[in-house]
Amino acid sequence: MTDPIQPPPDAILTGPDAAQFTPGLYLVATPIGNAADITLRALALLKRADLVACEDSRVTGPFLKRYGIQATLFPYHEHNAAKVRPQLLHKLQSGAIVALVSDAGTPLISDPGYKLVRDCVAAGIHVTALPGASAVLTGLSLSGLPSDRFLFAGFPPPKAAAREKWLAELKPLRATLVLLESAQRLPESLASMARVLGEAREAAVTRELTKKFEEVRRGSLADLAAYYDEHGPPKGEVTLVIGPPAEDAAATAADLDDALRAAMQDAPLRQAVDEVAGALGLPRKQVYARALQLRDAGDQDSGPGAGGD
Repeated sequence: MTDPIQPPPDAILTGPDAAQFTPGLYLVATPIGNAADITLRALALLKRADLVACEDSRVTGPFLKRYGIQATLFPYHEHNAAKVRPQLLHKLQSGAIVALVSDAGTPLISDPGYKLVRDCVAAGIHVTALPGASAVLTGLSLSGLPSDRFLFAGFPPPKAAAREKWLAELKPLRATLVLLESAQRLPESLASMARVLGEAREAAVTRELTKKFEEVRRGSLADLAAYYDEHGPPKGEVTLVIGPPAEDAAATAADLDDALRAAMQDAPLRQAVDEVAGALGLPRKQVYARALQLRDAGDQDSGPGAGGD
C-alpha cells in the first residue's frame, strides 16, 4: 500500500501515559494488510525496543519507517532460528528489550516463535504479548460460521494423497476449522475437502483481509470448489474457514462396525478401539463395548485383534 500514514504524536509514544516496558521478550502483532491496524502500545514498544526480531527486514523496515521508528532489526525465521536463537537469548539475559514480530499478524502462528518463547520461559526471562491483528481470527469472524469452538490447523499438505489423509483426521472434529492455503492450490484443495469432508459442509474463503480488495465468499464446499475450478485461483492471501460437521453426520452403527472390523484385522483390540474412536469422533467407552461384542460374536477369528486386549 502507498497511502501515507501520519505517525501518532510523539507524546503518545513517550509521554506520561506511555507503558513502562521492563526487559524481556515482547510478542508484537503487526497489521495483516491495512497498515493502520497497529496499537498505540505496540508502536510505543517498537520505538523503545533495543532489538526487533523479524522474519524479513524488507517487510518490517518499511513498516516501521511509516511511523517514524528507527529500530535495530534482527532476522529470525524458520531457516535461521536454531542458529540465532542462542544469540537472542544472550541479549535477553543481558537485560535487553526485544520485540518479536512476523511479516504480518500475530507472532507464533505458523512461525518458529514458540521455540524462542519456550526457551525464554525455561531461562526465567520475562515474556508478554501485545495483541492485535490476526488473519485466523479475522477470517473466523467474517465467515459467519460457529466460533464457539474452532481449530487452527495451519497449511494443508501440498500433495493430494497426504492432504486427503490429513483432512480425514480432521473430519470428525465437532469444531470449525481455520486453515491457511496458497491461492494457487486453493481450487485443488477445495476439491479434496469436498470429497473428504463432505460436499454439503459449509465454508468460507476469505482473502486479502483488511486490504482494498478484501473478499469473503461463502457456500458449501462443493459450491466453492466448483466456483474456483471455473474461475481459477484467486489473488492474494487466503484464509479458509470450514464449519463443523452437521449433527446428522455422526457415524452410523454400520460405520462403526465396518471401521472396527477393519482396524481389528491389523491391530490389537485396544489400539483398534483408540483408532476408531478418534476417527469417528465417538466416545471410547461406546466403541470399546461394541468391539467386545464383535469379538465375542466371532467376527474376528484370526489376526492380532482376535485375542485379548
